[in-house]
Amino acid sequence: MEVPLLVDDFLRRSAQLYAGKLAVVDGNVRHTYADLERRVNQMSHALLAAGICKGDRVGILSPNSHFFLESFYATSQIGAILVPLNFRLQGSDIEYILNHAGIVCMLADRELAETSTSLHKSLPKVTLWISACDEGKKVEGWNDWDEFIKDRSTERPPPSGCEENDLVSINYTSGTTARPKGVMMTHRNCYLNAYNMMAHLEVRHEDIEIWTLPMFHCNGWGGVYSLTGVGGTHVVLRTVEAKTIFQLIEDEGVTFGCMAPTVLRMILDYPDSNSHDIQQKVRFTVAGAPPPAAFIERLEKELGFDFIQIYGLTETAPILTVSRPDHTTEKDDWARRARAGVAAVGVEIQVVDDDGNLVPKDNEHVGELRARSNVVFKGYWKQPDQTAEAIRDGWFHTGDLAVWDEHANVHIVDRKKDVIISGGENISSPEIEDALYQHPAVMECAVIGVPSEKWGETPLAIIVLREGEAIDEAGIIAFCRENLAHFKCPTKVKFVPELPRTATGKLQKFHLRDEFWKESDRRIG
Repeated sequence: MEVPLLVDDFLRRSAQLYAGKLAVVDGNVRHTYADLERRVNQMSHALLAAGICKGDRVGILSPNSHFFLESFYATSQIGAILVPLNFRLQGSDIEYILNHAGIVCMLADRELAETSTSLHKSLPKVTLWISACDEGKKVEGWNDWDEFIKDRSTERPPPSGCEENDLVSINYTSGTTARPKGVMMTHRNCYLNAYNMMAHLEVRHEDIEIWTLPMFHCNGWGGVYSLTGVGGTHVVLRTVEAKTIFQLIEDEGVTFGCMAPTVLRMILDYPDSNSHDIQQKVRFTVAGAPPPAAFIERLEKELGFDFIQIYGLTETAPILTVSRPDHTTEKDDWARRARAGVAAVGVEIQVVDDDGNLVPKDNEHVGELRARSNVVFKGYWKQPDQTAEAIRDGWFHTGDLAVWDEHANVHIVDRKKDVIISGGENISSPEIEDALYQHPAVMECAVIGVPSEKWGETPLAIIVLREGEAIDEAGIIAFCRENLAHFKCPTKVKFVPELPRTATGKLQKFHLRDEFWKESDRRIG
């Protein structure tokens, strides 16, 4: 028997089995699985009545909310394609994505709707505008979400006729190097990624997940599906603040969370963690950038939380590899646990040279990481050339440079476009960054290559200092020379108040490079 893998299965199962169980906590709003399914079904019927059809693209611009969670299932079960948007983007970028994706219906948080009304005239294809808010005034020019659905049926809509390789979402990349590309994710991609969350992150029925991760990012790494499928509880976080995170962990009994390293650092630096009474075991999963080994050690020793590291991309739904204690990794081997790890179930990975040959598994030879799996995306929306460049010879080429060991355990050493070539030597910027994070005065750092008449380019360290700390350029360089081979050390240091990042915590190094390479005829990234 062959039954299509459709993500709608996840909500249907929990609504049938755990109707009275708490599904969502969003401020003062608390919905059971029965409540969640009713609201999802009402929105599906309302969209159908408004003329939204299978294959239509529905955009959503919102911080995390119960409305956002509902949108995933309300669209998928009628065959519409959800386009989650990074709400921190500039208006011009949002307009570009909406036009590029061909959005016909726009959902938005009320506050963002109020500031986005000016987009109406520039988006003639959008025929339906819906704003979401649990309380407060309506937004002129927008339908109110709850009023839009209130008279609609709470029964499941008719089957959409979707197959598992039909699109469920188009997720635009975070734009760390260029204009965002629309990543086409299928039901099958998302379904199997959700299973990998259950297998490798141990997402289970008793879990209570705090949403520090934006739901717009890779569909919350698949958490909107996996946690719902096992009947866990979603604790929604609208804005990321350390005090609020700890209070919700204490009050709601949170057991699980996913986040970028920047959020993990915020949690580790929270001064009042000991004032919270947290009895349950908590585990955090981190991805988006390699975390310093010191972060993992502090999380487990100081807070008593468990740490899991994963690696993946928007194009892979996202989980490709996982790093946690196993047969070849000791629990207190913090450096090894900071690696990308080993392939997830159903994922095949290789590290290859420019000719496609496997590099030795010796932790020294660097190559590009490539993968193949059922979690790999269908392609880039309306960009066949970009798709052909990324998926070739039966493999998805990640653009990440890595080494691997005899156990096929992978360590990401740099983005292919970020490697620094100084005097003919390849230098890994994350290796320098990891050394800098060992200095007590360094809160954040980024290392880039800048022009050098002598060496072609040379490493520059850009540093955000901790409050109350002071150190000069000479002190930073001296520290690096004590901890790194001298040719790898920064030759210059720049101190800044903050680093440019995407909403998911990824460094936008191309913004940092612009200042130094705009006068040069050669520019990296």
